[in-house]
Amino acid sequence: MGGRAKNLAVSLLLPLATLLLWFVLSAGGLVPGYLLPSPGKVLVAGQQYIFGATGEGPYAGRFAGDLAASLARVLLGFSLAAVLGIPLGLCAGRLALVNRLVAHAVGGLRAVPGICWLPLAMIWFGIGVRTTVFLVAMAAFFPIYQNALTGAQLVAPIWFQAGAMLGISRLKGIFAILLPAAMPNIITGLRLGMGISWAYLVLGELTGVPDGLGAVIMDARMLGQTDIILVGIILIAIIGRICDRLLVGALRLCFKSARRQL
Repeated sequence: MGGRAKNLAVSLLLPLATLLLWFVLSAGGLVPGYLLPSPGKVLVAGQQYIFGATGEGPYAGRFAGDLAASLARVLLGFSLAAVLGIPLGLCAGRLALVNRLVAHAVGGLRAVPGICWLPLAMIWFGIGVRTTVFLVAMAAFFPIYQNALTGAQLVAPIWFQAGAMLGISRLKGIFAILLPAAMPNIITGLRLGMGISWAYLVLGELTGVPDGLGAVIMDARMLGQTDIILVGIILIAIIGRICDRLLVGALRLCFKSARRQL
């Protein structure tokens, strides 16, 4: 067996074991169906949600619209977090004055649970896209910022001194020395931020927005349709994983230093 095939087989062990346990629990009646529907029932619900024609059921054919709405919110919030978090983290990691200015404020805000921001966001922005984007951006900002700061702090000063001897200006040194050296930490922060973005997307969409994967989960809870809840959870897990791989691919495409790390 080749290396890739072996790695794939190992990575599938846990999902397959979970699926087997699910089959055993549902087939043996060890868990009531209203608490844990059978895999077959969830599969049928998922097929109707993704491929069904509108009107065939309460959720039939909604997937494309819900996916588009959720993706837009995640990408907008994540992009805002990255645009703010990476430059601020790099500056705080290299400039003591900036670190003193923002360290306590960011550290304090990071300790506030995300659920605490929800009532304030609803007052500020109302129910809808802006509240969800705000929550996603707030959540993703902290791991992105902290990892960029750590990466900048790990860059040895002698590298900049060597660059100066070679005629590299301070501005050019940001792109030629700082970013490549801090790239492993930046990548870690971005990937953590992307994962957290999906978690807080669901929080934002539980507030009553009309569309989105989180909204479907909330509606299904109100109607007691556990199968649709599981469909939403599984789809978020799959789409979140795809987004992570796309992020890795985009970083490898755009940055040579990322290709050496991924």
